[in-house]
Amino acid sequence: MSEKQELIKKMLEMQKKFIEYEHEHGVDPKDYYVPESGHPLDHYRQEYMDMAMKVVDMAHAERGSSRN
Repeated sequence: MSEKQELIKKMLEMQKKFIEYEHEHGVDPKDYYVPESGHPLDHYRQEYMDMAMKVVDMAHAERGSSRN
């Protein structure tokens, strides 16, 4: 499996876990945007965004384009 496919797989797993957490506990915007250290959503948003941007950059590189 390519690195891009691995990243997409991990992103889908993260989404699944997020949805499960949301259904069980609900998600307060504060916990999503500025979670306390140790909260299940701590670093979620940044980690997901970093992976998404890496996938976008890889896709652009494959096509010889750029997002600039």
